[in-house]
Amino acid sequence: MISKKSRKDVRTRKHYKVRNRLSGTAERPRLAVFRSNNHMYAQIIDDVAQNTLVAASTVQKDVAEGLEKTNNIEAAAKLGTVIAERAKAKGITTVVFDRGGFIYAGKIKALADAAREAGLEF
Repeated sequence: MISKKSRKDVRTRKHYKVRNRLSGTAERPRLAVFRSNNHMYAQIIDDVAQNTLVAASTVQKDVAEGLEKTNNIEAAAKLGTVIAERAKAKGITTVVFDRGGFIYAGKIKALADAAREAGLEF
């Protein structure tokens, strides 16, 4: 009998593969996305200096304000615009997109599209 791997293990393995291929620098930091069952998180990270430059999540009250749920496509789109605005305020215009091992569809795609519309380039 073949044992089936859990979805979490599969996502973690995909994330390691993605992280081996890309890295954020000071000129072009990495936009890392994580989603749980209840919330979404986005960070802009400089991997060379090993620090987070900008962060936003649906846990924060100013982001979750006016949202019915914090784990749907509308919340992801709002999070994308918020992270892009905060990045532009810090002078960051171009990033490398790290989807975190998640499939590029639904919430992840909505966040990426909203961040692009708000002014981030990737």
